[in-house]
Amino acid sequence: MWLIFAIGSAVFAALTSILAKVGIEGVGSNLATAIRTMVVVAMAWVMVFITNQQAGLAEISKRSWIFLILSGLATGLSWLCYYKALQLGQASKVVPIDKMSVVLTLILAFVLLHEQFTWKSVVGCVLITAGTVIMVL
Repeated sequence: MWLIFAIGSAVFAALTSILAKVGIEGVGSNLATAIRTMVVVAMAWVMVFITNQQAGLAEISKRSWIFLILSGLATGLSWLCYYKALQLGQASKVVPIDKMSVVLTLILAFVLLHEQFTWKSVVGCVLITAGTVIMVL
């Protein structure tokens, strides 16, 4: 099931980039990010209530709150940078660089979470990096 959701994530992320590039014309990147964020917040809360998970709000630990807030801040900064980059550059060049987050995530997961870094991970990181460089040149 995770694979279906991962594919959905990739499809919607691709649509996000194209729709954002068209929608950001004549709109400040920070304003565009704020509008996008309002829509995401509304959708997320609708899903919380549809799935009846609102009761879990009181059960969240202090540690989880801290890390979820930090994750939200990182997401916000990522989106602000992404929209500014889309506004200034071509989507076909901005998106591959943005997707270098895959490589950075693998490295951070190895260093901070002590996850496995196998030969497949190394080869994948090298190929993603090489592909990104080729696409951006």
